[in-house]
Amino acid sequence: MTSFNDRERAFEAKFAADEDLQFRITARRNRLVGHWAAQQMGLTPEETEAYAKSVVQADFEEAGDEDVIRKLLGDLVSAGVDIDELGVRTALEAKMAEARRQFIEEAN
Repeated sequence: MTSFNDRERAFEAKFAADEDLQFRITARRNRLVGHWAAQQMGLTPEETEAYAKSVVQADFEEAGDEDVIRKLLGDLVSAGVDIDELGVRTALEAKMAEARRQFIEEAN
């Protein structure tokens, strides 16, 4: 029975580590896409940092990416940037790939 308990604990530990890694990658993606959006809106470096943090915080409103997409799209359109939802989703996907690549590079 001990080996079964050990395997169960190992599986739970791996699951927790995987979830933590996914959370960190998503948070980095949100920061990166926040920087991208701030650049599109012509924000100053100080405003860019604050905006990137607000994008990360927006992800805590509900599960999934819809809260982040709504924030980005609303802010970009309000700033006069010519973009649609597909453009925001494309940027989000590109920044997710960049965030994953950064974590892989840091691990090596």
